[in-house]
Amino acid sequence: MSGSAGDTALRRLASMPFLDRLELAAAAGISDRSAYRAVAALERRGLARSLLHGTELLRTTRRYHLTAAGLGRLAALEDEPLEALLRARPVSAQWRRILLERLDAVAVVYRLAAAIAALRGAIGFRWYRALPMDASVVLPGGGVLAVVRQGATADRTGFAKRLWRLREGPDPGGVLLLAPDETRLRHARRLLATAPFPVLFALEREAVRADPSHSAWRPPAVRGALGLRDALAYAGHGAALRAEREAARATLPPDLDSAAGTPGWLLPARLGPAEKRTLDLVADWLWIALRDLAALLGCSRARASRLVVSLEALGLVSRVPAAGGRLAVTDRGLAVLARRDRTAVGLARGRWSPAPLDSGAPGGWRDVRGRNSRQLLRHLDHTAAVHGFVAALAGQARAEGWEVAQLDPPRRASRYFRFEGGVRSVHPDAFGILRRAGETRAFFLEWERRAVRPSTMAARLAPYLRYYASHRPTDDHGVRPALLVVLRDEIAADHFLRIARREMDRVRVEVPVLVSHEALLRAEGPFGGGWHSRGGRTCQVA
Repeated sequence: MSGSAGDTALRRLASMPFLDRLELAAAAGISDRSAYRAVAALERRGLARSLLHGTELLRTTRRYHLTAAGLGRLAALEDEPLEALLRARPVSAQWRRILLERLDAVAVVYRLAAAIAALRGAIGFRWYRALPMDASVVLPGGGVLAVVRQGATADRTGFAKRLWRLREGPDPGGVLLLAPDETRLRHARRLLATAPFPVLFALEREAVRADPSHSAWRPPAVRGALGLRDALAYAGHGAALRAEREAARATLPPDLDSAAGTPGWLLPARLGPAEKRTLDLVADWLWIALRDLAALLGCSRARASRLVVSLEALGLVSRVPAAGGRLAVTDRGLAVLARRDRTAVGLARGRWSPAPLDSGAPGGWRDVRGRNSRQLLRHLDHTAAVHGFVAALAGQARAEGWEVAQLDPPRRASRYFRFEGGVRSVHPDAFGILRRAGETRAFFLEWERRAVRPSTMAARLAPYLRYYASHRPTDDHGVRPALLVVLRDEIAADHFLRIARREMDRVRVEVPVLVSHEALLRAEGPFGGGWHSRGGRTCQVA
Protein backbone atom coordinates (compact mmCIF):
# COMPACT_ATOMS: atom_id res chain seq x y z
CA MET A 1 0.00 0.00 0.00
CA SER A 2 1.30 3.40 -0.97
CA GLY A 3 1.93 5.26 2.28
CA SER A 4 0.38 8.51 1.10
CA ALA A 5 -2.71 6.96 -0.54
CA GLY A 6 -3.18 4.54 2.35
CA ASP A 7 -2.86 7.27 4.98
CA THR A 8 -5.23 9.49 2.97
CA ALA A 9 -7.80 6.67 2.81
CA LEU A 10 -7.40 6.03 6.53
CA ARG A 11 -7.99 9.69 7.42
CA ARG A 12 -10.88 10.04 4.99
CA LEU A 13 -12.71 6.96 6.31
CA ALA A 14 -12.36 8.41 9.81
CA SER A 15 -14.06 11.66 8.80
CA MET A 16 -16.53 10.05 6.35
CA PRO A 17 -17.32 6.48 7.50
CA PHE A 18 -19.13 4.22 5.02
CA LEU A 19 -17.83 5.79 1.82
CA ASP A 20 -17.63 3.51 -1.17
CA ARG A 21 -14.38 3.45 -3.15
CA LEU A 22 -15.40 5.85 -5.92
CA GLU A 23 -16.79 8.34 -3.41
CA LEU A 24 -13.56 8.00 -1.41
CA ALA A 25 -11.48 8.75 -4.51
CA ALA A 26 -13.50 11.89 -5.32
CA ALA A 27 -13.72 13.22 -1.76
CA ALA A 28 -9.99 12.69 -1.10
CA GLY A 29 -8.83 13.94 -4.48
CA ILE A 30 -7.02 10.73 -5.50
CA SER A 31 -7.44 8.50 -8.53
CA ASP A 32 -9.99 5.69 -8.58
CA ARG A 33 -7.18 3.16 -8.99
CA SER A 34 -5.30 4.50 -5.96
CA ALA A 35 -8.48 4.38 -3.88
CA TYR A 36 -9.17 0.76 -4.85
CA ARG A 37 -5.61 -0.27 -4.01
CA ALA A 38 -5.51 1.65 -0.73
CA VAL A 39 -8.80 0.19 0.48
CA ALA A 40 -7.77 -3.35 -0.52
CA ALA A 41 -4.55 -2.94 1.48
CA LEU A 42 -6.46 -1.64 4.51
CA GLU A 43 -8.74 -4.69 4.36
CA ARG A 44 -5.82 -7.12 4.06
CA ARG A 45 -4.24 -5.63 7.18
CA GLY A 46 -7.52 -5.73 9.13
CA LEU A 47 -7.68 -1.93 9.37
CA ALA A 48 -10.99 -1.61 7.46
CA ARG A 49 -14.05 -3.71 6.78
CA SER A 50 -16.96 -3.32 4.35
CA LEU A 51 -20.66 -3.95 4.15
CA LEU A 52 -23.02 -4.13 1.20
CA HIS A 53 -25.63 -1.41 0.87
CA GLY A 54 -28.11 -0.35 -1.79
CA THR A 55 -31.32 1.64 -2.16
CA GLU A 56 -33.94 2.18 -4.82
CA LEU A 57 -31.98 5.23 -6.01
CA LEU A 58 -28.41 3.93 -5.64
CA ARG A 59 -27.03 0.63 -6.86
CA THR A 60 -25.69 -1.84 -4.31
CA THR A 61 -22.06 -1.13 -3.46
CA ARG A 62 -19.50 -1.86 -0.76
CA ARG A 63 -19.16 0.80 1.92
CA TYR A 64 -16.08 0.88 4.13
CA HIS A 65 -15.42 1.70 7.77
CA LEU A 66 -12.38 1.49 10.03
CA THR A 67 -11.96 -1.34 12.50
CA ALA A 68 -10.64 -0.91 16.05
CA ALA A 69 -7.19 -1.75 14.69
CA GLY A 70 -7.62 0.89 11.98
CA LEU A 71 -8.56 3.51 14.56
CA GLY A 72 -5.51 2.56 16.63
CA ARG A 73 -3.32 2.91 13.56
CA LEU A 74 -4.80 6.35 12.78
CA ALA A 75 -4.30 7.52 16.39
CA ALA A 76 -0.64 6.56 16.13
CA LEU A 77 -0.35 8.25 12.74
CA GLU A 78 -1.90 11.48 14.07
CA ASP A 79 0.03 11.19 17.35
CA GLU A 80 -3.07 11.72 19.47
CA PRO A 81 -4.77 9.61 22.15
CA LEU A 82 -7.40 7.18 20.88
CA GLU A 83 -10.02 8.73 23.16
CA ALA A 84 -9.39 12.16 21.59
CA LEU A 85 -9.74 10.62 18.13
CA LEU A 86 -13.07 9.02 19.07
CA ARG A 87 -14.38 12.40 20.25
CA ALA A 88 -13.05 14.38 17.29
CA ARG A 89 -14.26 12.12 14.46
CA PRO A 90 -17.57 10.29 13.81
CA VAL A 91 -16.01 6.88 14.54
CA SER A 92 -17.15 6.04 18.07
CA ALA A 93 -19.64 3.27 18.75
CA GLN A 94 -22.31 5.93 19.27
CA TRP A 95 -21.56 7.65 15.96
CA ARG A 96 -21.39 4.36 14.09
CA ARG A 97 -24.86 3.45 15.30
CA ILE A 98 -26.24 6.86 14.20
CA LEU A 99 -24.71 6.60 10.74
CA LEU A 100 -25.88 3.03 10.25
CA GLU A 101 -29.42 3.99 11.27
CA ARG A 102 -29.29 6.79 8.65
CA LEU A 103 -27.32 4.77 6.09
CA ASP A 104 -29.75 5.36 3.21
CA ALA A 105 -29.51 9.11 3.80
CA VAL A 106 -25.74 8.86 4.35
CA ALA A 107 -25.34 7.25 0.92
CA VAL A 108 -27.28 10.06 -0.78
CA VAL A 109 -25.27 12.78 0.97
CA TYR A 110 -22.01 11.04 0.08
CA ARG A 111 -23.03 10.79 -3.56
CA LEU A 112 -23.70 14.54 -3.59
CA ALA A 113 -20.42 15.27 -1.77
CA ALA A 114 -18.50 13.13 -4.28
CA ALA A 115 -20.10 15.03 -7.17
CA ILE A 116 -19.07 18.34 -5.56
CA ALA A 117 -15.52 17.07 -5.05
CA ALA A 118 -15.33 15.92 -8.67
CA LEU A 119 -15.94 19.53 -9.71
CA ARG A 120 -13.98 21.40 -7.04
CA GLY A 121 -11.31 18.99 -5.73
CA ALA A 122 -10.76 17.41 -2.30
CA ILE A 123 -13.37 18.60 0.22
CA GLY A 124 -13.73 18.86 3.96
CA PHE A 125 -16.76 17.23 5.57
CA ARG A 126 -18.59 17.09 8.89
CA TRP A 127 -21.61 15.06 10.05
CA TYR A 128 -24.09 16.39 12.63
CA ARG A 129 -26.15 14.47 15.16
CA ALA A 130 -28.82 17.00 16.13
CA LEU A 131 -28.33 20.27 14.23
CA PRO A 132 -30.89 21.19 11.54
CA MET A 133 -28.48 20.27 8.74
CA ASP A 134 -27.40 16.67 8.14
CA ALA A 135 -23.83 17.56 7.16
CA SER A 136 -21.56 20.36 5.97
CA VAL A 137 -19.22 20.29 2.98
CA VAL A 138 -16.15 22.55 3.07
CA LEU A 139 -15.13 23.62 -0.43
CA PRO A 140 -11.54 24.24 -1.46
CA GLY A 141 -11.00 27.94 -0.80
CA GLY A 142 -13.17 28.00 2.31
CA GLY A 143 -16.82 28.06 1.23
CA VAL A 144 -19.20 26.00 3.38
CA LEU A 145 -22.36 24.26 2.17
CA ALA A 146 -24.89 22.75 4.55
CA VAL A 147 -26.76 19.69 3.24
CA VAL A 148 -30.32 19.18 4.46
CA ARG A 149 -32.28 16.07 3.50
CA GLN A 150 -36.02 15.70 4.01
CA GLY A 151 -36.86 12.05 4.54
CA ALA A 152 -39.86 10.33 3.01
CA THR A 153 -41.55 9.88 6.42
CA ALA A 154 -40.75 13.37 7.76
CA ASP A 155 -44.00 15.12 8.64
CA ARG A 156 -44.75 18.63 7.49
CA THR A 157 -44.73 20.31 10.90
CA GLY A 158 -41.57 18.65 12.19
CA PHE A 159 -39.57 19.48 9.07
CA ALA A 160 -40.86 23.07 9.07
CA LYS A 161 -39.53 23.46 12.63
CA ARG A 162 -36.19 22.07 11.50
CA LEU A 163 -35.99 24.67 8.73
CA TRP A 164 -36.97 27.40 11.20
CA ARG A 165 -34.04 26.36 13.41
CA LEU A 166 -31.78 26.52 10.35
CA ARG A 167 -32.92 30.08 9.60
CA GLU A 168 -32.66 31.30 13.17
CA GLY A 169 -29.21 29.85 13.84
CA PRO A 170 -25.79 31.07 12.67
CA ASP A 171 -25.39 31.65 8.94
CA PRO A 172 -24.68 28.24 7.32
CA GLY A 173 -23.07 29.87 4.28
CA GLY A 174 -25.17 28.12 1.67
CA VAL A 175 -27.70 25.29 1.78
CA LEU A 176 -28.40 22.39 -0.58
CA LEU A 177 -31.78 20.89 0.31
CA LEU A 178 -32.84 17.44 -0.93
CA ALA A 179 -36.59 16.70 -1.09
CA PRO A 180 -38.30 13.34 -1.73
CA ASP A 181 -40.95 14.66 -4.12
CA GLU A 182 -42.11 17.73 -6.04
CA THR A 183 -44.80 18.77 -3.57
CA ARG A 184 -42.51 18.84 -0.56
CA LEU A 185 -39.79 20.57 -2.56
CA ARG A 186 -42.23 23.40 -3.36
CA HIS A 187 -43.24 23.58 0.31
CA ALA A 188 -39.61 23.87 1.40
CA ARG A 189 -39.02 26.60 -1.20
CA ARG A 190 -41.85 28.66 0.31
CA LEU A 191 -40.48 28.20 3.83
CA LEU A 192 -36.98 29.34 2.84
CA ALA A 193 -37.94 31.93 0.20
CA THR A 194 -36.73 34.79 2.41
CA ALA A 195 -33.80 33.01 4.07
CA PRO A 196 -30.81 35.32 4.66
CA PHE A 197 -28.43 32.86 2.96
CA PRO A 198 -28.34 31.18 -0.47
CA VAL A 199 -30.48 28.04 -0.75
CA LEU A 200 -30.90 25.62 -3.64
CA PHE A 201 -33.41 22.78 -3.81
CA ALA A 202 -33.39 19.48 -5.70
CA LEU A 203 -35.33 16.25 -5.83
CA GLU A 204 -33.25 13.55 -4.18
CA ARG A 205 -33.58 11.21 -7.16
CA GLU A 206 -32.19 13.90 -9.48
CA ALA A 207 -29.40 15.09 -7.16
CA VAL A 208 -27.78 11.64 -7.07
CA ARG A 209 -27.36 11.47 -10.85
CA ALA A 210 -23.76 11.16 -11.97
CA ASP A 211 -24.03 13.93 -14.57
CA PRO A 212 -23.17 17.27 -12.85
CA SER A 213 -24.50 19.23 -15.84
CA HIS A 214 -28.05 17.99 -15.20
CA SER A 215 -30.17 21.00 -14.19
CA ALA A 216 -31.49 19.68 -10.90
CA TRP A 217 -30.97 22.63 -8.53
CA ARG A 218 -33.65 25.31 -8.17
CA PRO A 219 -33.40 28.72 -6.48
CA PRO A 220 -36.11 29.58 -3.94
CA ALA A 221 -38.01 32.26 -5.86
CA VAL A 222 -36.86 32.09 -9.49
CA ARG A 223 -38.05 29.82 -12.28
CA GLY A 224 -35.51 27.56 -13.91
CA ALA A 225 -32.84 25.23 -12.59
CA LEU A 226 -29.05 25.05 -12.39
CA GLY A 227 -26.49 22.33 -12.90
CA LEU A 228 -24.29 21.46 -9.95
CA ARG A 229 -21.35 23.58 -11.21
CA ASP A 230 -23.53 26.70 -11.38
CA ALA A 231 -25.21 25.78 -8.09
CA LEU A 232 -21.83 25.77 -6.34
CA ALA A 233 -21.02 29.19 -7.78
CA TYR A 234 -24.41 30.45 -6.51
CA ALA A 235 -24.37 28.96 -3.01
CA GLY A 236 -20.78 28.14 -2.05
CA HIS A 237 -19.62 31.24 -0.21
CA GLY A 238 -18.26 32.18 3.20
CA ALA A 239 -19.45 31.17 6.68
CA ALA A 240 -17.65 29.07 9.26
CA LEU A 241 -18.07 25.37 9.79
CA ARG A 242 -20.75 24.82 12.43
CA ALA A 243 -19.60 23.06 15.59
CA GLU A 244 -21.76 20.73 17.65
CA ARG A 245 -21.63 19.90 21.33
CA GLU A 246 -19.57 16.77 21.97
CA ALA A 247 -21.41 13.57 22.77
CA ALA A 248 -21.41 12.53 26.42
CA ARG A 249 -19.97 9.12 25.48
CA ALA A 250 -17.40 8.09 22.89
CA THR A 251 -16.43 4.42 23.15
CA LEU A 252 -14.48 2.18 20.81
CA PRO A 253 -16.88 0.48 18.35
CA PRO A 254 -16.97 -3.33 18.34
CA ASP A 255 -16.61 -5.34 15.15
CA LEU A 256 -19.95 -5.36 13.29
CA ASP A 257 -19.63 -9.11 12.76
CA SER A 258 -19.84 -9.55 16.53
CA ALA A 259 -23.33 -8.00 16.72
CA ALA A 260 -25.77 -10.62 18.05
CA GLY A 261 -28.68 -11.22 15.68
CA THR A 262 -29.66 -8.21 13.59
CA PRO A 263 -30.05 -5.12 15.78
CA GLY A 264 -32.33 -2.40 14.47
CA TRP A 265 -29.48 0.00 13.75
CA LEU A 266 -27.91 -2.56 11.39
CA LEU A 267 -31.06 -3.21 9.35
CA PRO A 268 -30.47 -0.45 6.73
CA ALA A 269 -27.33 -2.38 5.73
CA ARG A 270 -29.04 -5.77 5.81
CA LEU A 271 -32.17 -4.95 3.78
CA GLY A 272 -32.02 -4.98 -0.02
CA PRO A 273 -33.52 -2.23 -2.20
CA ALA A 274 -36.69 -4.25 -2.94
CA GLU A 275 -37.26 -4.96 0.75
CA LYS A 276 -36.82 -1.27 1.58
CA ARG A 277 -39.32 -0.26 -1.08
CA THR A 278 -41.79 -2.84 0.26
CA LEU A 279 -41.37 -1.52 3.81
CA ASP A 280 -41.96 2.06 2.63
CA LEU A 281 -45.12 1.08 0.73
CA VAL A 282 -46.60 -0.84 3.67
CA ALA A 283 -45.85 2.17 5.90
CA ASP A 284 -47.55 4.49 3.40
CA TRP A 285 -50.64 2.32 2.84
CA LEU A 286 -51.26 0.85 6.27
CA TRP A 287 -53.54 -2.23 6.35
CA ILE A 288 -52.84 -2.96 2.67
CA ALA A 289 -53.73 -6.36 1.19
CA LEU A 290 -50.97 -8.43 -0.42
CA ARG A 291 -52.55 -8.25 -3.90
CA ASP A 292 -52.65 -4.44 -3.78
CA LEU A 293 -49.07 -4.30 -2.51
CA ALA A 294 -47.96 -6.48 -5.45
CA ALA A 295 -49.66 -4.07 -7.87
CA LEU A 296 -47.90 -1.07 -6.33
CA LEU A 297 -44.56 -2.90 -6.44
CA GLY A 298 -45.18 -3.91 -10.06
CA CYS A 299 -44.38 -7.57 -9.36
CA SER A 300 -46.18 -10.89 -9.04
CA ARG A 301 -48.09 -11.76 -5.90
CA ALA A 302 -45.60 -14.57 -5.23
CA ARG A 303 -42.67 -12.13 -5.36
CA ALA A 304 -44.49 -9.68 -3.07
CA SER A 305 -45.19 -12.53 -0.65
CA ARG A 306 -41.50 -13.46 -0.51
CA LEU A 307 -40.56 -9.86 0.24
CA VAL A 308 -43.17 -9.65 3.00
CA VAL A 309 -42.00 -12.96 4.52
CA SER A 310 -38.44 -11.60 4.61
CA LEU A 311 -39.61 -8.46 6.41
CA GLU A 312 -41.75 -10.52 8.79
CA ALA A 313 -38.72 -12.63 9.72
CA LEU A 314 -36.91 -9.44 10.75
CA GLY A 315 -39.89 -8.20 12.75
CA LEU A 316 -40.54 -5.19 10.52
CA VAL A 317 -43.93 -6.11 9.03
CA SER A 318 -46.81 -8.16 10.40
CA ARG A 319 -50.08 -9.61 9.14
CA VAL A 320 -52.64 -8.41 11.65
CA PRO A 321 -55.55 -10.76 12.46
CA ALA A 322 -57.75 -7.82 13.51
CA ALA A 323 -57.40 -6.50 9.94
CA GLY A 324 -58.12 -9.83 8.26
CA GLY A 325 -54.43 -10.57 7.73
CA ARG A 326 -53.70 -7.23 6.07
CA LEU A 327 -50.21 -5.79 6.41
CA ALA A 328 -48.85 -3.21 8.83
CA VAL A 329 -45.40 -1.98 9.79
CA THR A 330 -44.49 -3.06 13.31
CA ASP A 331 -43.14 -0.79 16.04
CA ARG A 332 -39.65 -2.00 15.12
CA GLY A 333 -40.21 -1.11 11.47
CA LEU A 334 -41.54 2.33 12.40
CA ALA A 335 -38.38 2.94 14.45
CA VAL A 336 -36.17 1.99 11.49
CA LEU A 337 -37.98 4.44 9.19
CA ALA A 338 -38.09 7.24 11.77
CA ARG A 339 -34.38 7.04 12.55
CA ARG A 340 -33.52 6.91 8.86
CA ASP A 341 -35.40 10.18 8.31
CA ARG A 342 -34.47 11.93 11.58
CA THR A 343 -38.01 11.94 12.98
CA ALA A 344 -39.25 11.06 16.47
CA VAL A 345 -39.73 7.33 17.05
CA GLY A 346 -42.28 7.93 19.81
CA LEU A 347 -44.33 10.21 17.58
CA ALA A 348 -44.34 7.67 14.76
CA ARG A 349 -45.47 4.89 17.07
CA GLY A 350 -48.11 7.06 18.70
CA ARG A 351 -49.65 7.70 15.29
CA TRP A 352 -49.08 4.49 13.33
CA SER A 353 -48.38 1.60 15.68
CA PRO A 354 -50.51 -1.50 14.91
CA ALA A 355 -49.65 -3.00 18.30
CA PRO A 356 -52.51 -3.80 20.70
CA LEU A 357 -53.08 -1.57 23.71
CA ASP A 358 -53.58 -4.65 25.87
CA SER A 359 -52.22 -8.04 24.90
CA GLY A 360 -55.15 -9.65 26.68
CA ALA A 361 -57.80 -7.68 24.76
CA PRO A 362 -60.03 -9.55 22.28
CA GLY A 363 -58.72 -7.60 19.28
CA GLY A 364 -60.37 -5.05 17.00
CA TRP A 365 -59.92 -1.47 15.92
CA ARG A 366 -60.40 -0.16 19.47
CA ASP A 367 -57.43 -2.25 20.60
CA VAL A 368 -54.90 -0.64 18.23
CA ARG A 369 -52.32 1.64 19.87
CA GLY A 370 -51.63 4.16 17.07
CA ARG A 371 -54.37 6.79 16.81
CA ASN A 372 -54.15 7.14 13.01
CA SER A 373 -53.81 3.42 12.38
CA ARG A 374 -56.80 2.87 14.68
CA GLN A 375 -58.95 5.20 12.55
CA LEU A 376 -57.88 3.54 9.30
CA LEU A 377 -58.76 0.14 10.75
CA ARG A 378 -62.07 1.40 12.07
CA HIS A 379 -63.05 2.35 8.51
CA LEU A 380 -61.38 -0.65 6.89
CA ASP A 381 -63.87 -0.90 4.00
CA HIS A 382 -63.05 2.67 3.00
CA THR A 383 -59.30 2.11 3.51
CA ALA A 384 -59.39 -1.04 1.39
CA ALA A 385 -61.32 0.74 -1.38
CA VAL A 386 -58.68 3.48 -1.59
CA HIS A 387 -55.91 0.87 -1.66
CA GLY A 388 -57.70 -0.97 -4.46
CA PHE A 389 -57.99 2.24 -6.47
CA VAL A 390 -54.32 3.24 -6.19
CA ALA A 391 -53.22 -0.32 -6.95
CA ALA A 392 -55.41 -0.47 -10.05
CA LEU A 393 -54.16 2.97 -11.08
CA ALA A 394 -50.52 1.88 -10.77
CA GLY A 395 -51.15 -1.23 -12.85
CA GLN A 396 -53.07 0.58 -15.58
CA ALA A 397 -50.53 3.41 -15.68
CA ARG A 398 -47.73 0.97 -16.48
CA ALA A 399 -49.86 -0.64 -19.20
CA GLU A 400 -50.66 2.76 -20.75
CA GLY A 401 -47.07 3.99 -20.67
CA TRP A 402 -47.53 6.52 -17.85
CA GLU A 403 -45.00 6.96 -15.07
CA VAL A 404 -46.46 7.23 -11.57
CA ALA A 405 -44.14 10.02 -10.45
CA GLN A 406 -45.83 10.46 -7.08
CA LEU A 407 -48.50 8.58 -5.17
CA ASP A 408 -49.23 9.92 -1.69
CA PRO A 409 -51.33 8.37 1.08
CA PRO A 410 -53.72 10.55 3.10
CA ARG A 411 -51.02 11.66 5.57
CA ARG A 412 -49.04 13.34 2.76
CA ALA A 413 -51.94 14.27 0.48
CA SER A 414 -53.28 16.98 2.81
CA ARG A 415 -52.72 20.59 1.82
CA TYR A 416 -52.78 23.65 4.09
CA PHE A 417 -53.38 27.17 2.80
CA ARG A 418 -54.53 30.63 3.87
CA PHE A 419 -58.00 31.77 2.94
CA GLU A 420 -59.80 34.88 4.15
CA GLY A 421 -57.37 35.44 7.00
CA GLY A 422 -57.31 31.89 8.35
CA VAL A 423 -55.49 28.62 7.76
CA ARG A 424 -57.64 26.11 5.88
CA SER A 425 -56.96 22.61 4.58
CA VAL A 426 -58.08 19.82 2.31
CA HIS A 427 -57.67 16.18 3.37
CA PRO A 428 -58.05 13.88 0.36
CA ASP A 429 -57.72 10.10 0.47
CA ALA A 430 -54.77 10.14 -1.95
CA PHE A 431 -52.81 12.36 -4.29
CA GLY A 432 -50.94 11.37 -7.44
CA ILE A 433 -48.87 12.73 -10.30
CA LEU A 434 -48.63 10.93 -13.65
CA ARG A 435 -46.16 11.72 -16.44
CA ARG A 436 -45.79 10.62 -20.05
CA ALA A 437 -43.87 12.19 -22.96
CA GLY A 438 -43.57 15.60 -21.30
CA GLU A 439 -47.22 15.64 -20.19
CA THR A 440 -48.08 15.87 -16.48
CA ARG A 441 -51.41 15.03 -14.83
CA ALA A 442 -52.14 15.43 -11.13
CA PHE A 443 -55.18 14.43 -9.08
CA PHE A 444 -56.71 14.36 -5.62
CA LEU A 445 -58.89 11.38 -4.73
CA GLU A 446 -62.01 11.57 -2.56
CA TRP A 447 -63.67 8.20 -1.96
CA GLU A 448 -67.09 9.13 -0.58
CA ARG A 449 -69.43 6.54 0.93
CA ARG A 450 -71.21 8.73 3.47
CA ALA A 451 -72.01 11.77 1.31
CA VAL A 452 -75.63 10.93 0.43
CA ARG A 453 -77.49 14.14 1.32
CA PRO A 454 -77.12 17.40 -0.64
CA SER A 455 -75.89 19.23 2.47
CA THR A 456 -73.23 16.58 3.11
CA MET A 457 -72.10 16.68 -0.52
CA ALA A 458 -71.80 20.46 -0.42
CA ALA A 459 -69.81 20.23 2.82
CA ARG A 460 -67.40 17.74 1.24
CA LEU A 461 -66.83 20.06 -1.72
CA ALA A 462 -66.47 23.30 0.28
CA PRO A 463 -62.78 22.90 1.28
CA TYR A 464 -61.85 22.34 -2.38
CA LEU A 465 -63.80 25.43 -3.46
CA ARG A 466 -61.69 27.45 -1.03
CA TYR A 467 -58.46 25.75 -2.16
CA TYR A 468 -59.13 26.27 -5.87
CA ALA A 469 -60.18 29.87 -5.24
CA SER A 470 -56.53 30.52 -4.36
CA HIS A 471 -53.39 30.21 -6.46
CA ARG A 472 -52.15 27.36 -4.33
CA PRO A 473 -53.17 24.34 -6.49
CA THR A 474 -50.75 25.42 -9.24
CA ASP A 475 -48.14 26.70 -6.78
CA ASP A 476 -48.17 23.38 -4.92
CA HIS A 477 -47.95 21.11 -7.96
CA GLY A 478 -46.96 23.06 -11.06
CA VAL A 479 -50.23 21.99 -12.67
CA ARG A 480 -53.88 22.26 -11.63
CA PRO A 481 -54.84 18.85 -10.20
CA ALA A 482 -58.15 17.21 -11.02
CA LEU A 483 -60.44 16.27 -8.15
CA LEU A 484 -61.58 12.65 -8.55
CA VAL A 485 -64.69 11.86 -6.52
CA VAL A 486 -65.96 8.28 -6.27
CA LEU A 487 -69.50 7.71 -4.93
CA ARG A 488 -71.24 4.53 -3.89
CA ASP A 489 -73.64 4.25 -6.84
CA GLU A 490 -74.80 6.00 -10.00
CA ILE A 491 -77.60 7.92 -8.30
CA ALA A 492 -75.24 9.40 -5.71
CA ALA A 493 -72.73 10.29 -8.45
CA ASP A 494 -75.39 12.15 -10.46
CA HIS A 495 -76.51 14.03 -7.35
CA PHE A 496 -72.93 15.01 -6.52
CA LEU A 497 -72.36 16.40 -10.02
CA ARG A 498 -75.54 18.46 -9.72
CA ILE A 499 -74.49 19.81 -6.30
CA ALA A 500 -70.98 20.53 -7.59
CA ARG A 501 -72.35 22.56 -10.52
CA ARG A 502 -74.60 24.53 -8.19
CA GLU A 503 -71.86 25.28 -5.64
CA MET A 504 -69.27 26.28 -8.26
CA ASP A 505 -71.76 28.64 -9.89
CA ARG A 506 -72.69 30.09 -6.51
CA VAL A 507 -69.12 31.00 -5.45
CA ARG A 508 -67.81 31.46 -9.02
CA VAL A 509 -64.92 29.05 -8.55
CA GLU A 510 -64.13 26.34 -11.07
CA VAL A 511 -62.91 23.04 -9.65
CA PRO A 512 -61.79 20.43 -12.25
CA VAL A 513 -63.96 17.74 -10.69
CA LEU A 514 -64.46 14.28 -12.24
CA VAL A 515 -67.08 11.98 -10.71
CA SER A 516 -67.59 8.23 -10.93
CA HIS A 517 -69.07 5.41 -8.88
CA GLU A 518 -67.77 2.10 -7.60
CA ALA A 519 -69.46 -0.26 -10.06
CA LEU A 520 -68.36 1.80 -13.06
CA LEU A 521 -64.77 1.94 -11.81
CA ARG A 522 -64.71 -1.83 -11.33
CA ALA A 523 -65.77 -2.23 -14.94
CA GLU A 524 -63.64 0.50 -16.55
CA GLY A 525 -60.68 0.90 -14.18
CA PRO A 526 -59.21 4.27 -13.13
CA PHE A 527 -57.94 4.95 -16.68
CA GLY A 528 -61.20 4.05 -18.38
CA GLY A 529 -63.93 6.37 -19.58
CA GLY A 530 -65.90 6.07 -16.37
CA TRP A 531 -65.53 9.68 -15.23
CA HIS A 532 -68.09 12.43 -15.72
CA SER A 533 -67.29 16.14 -15.64
CA ARG A 534 -69.33 19.17 -14.68
CA GLY A 535 -70.63 19.49 -18.24
CA GLY A 536 -71.86 15.89 -18.22
CA ARG A 537 -69.12 14.72 -20.59
CA THR A 538 -67.45 11.33 -20.23
CA CYS A 539 -63.75 11.81 -19.44
CA GLN A 540 -60.57 9.94 -18.65
CA VAL A 541 -58.03 10.64 -15.90
CA ALA A 542 -55.20 10.50 -18.46
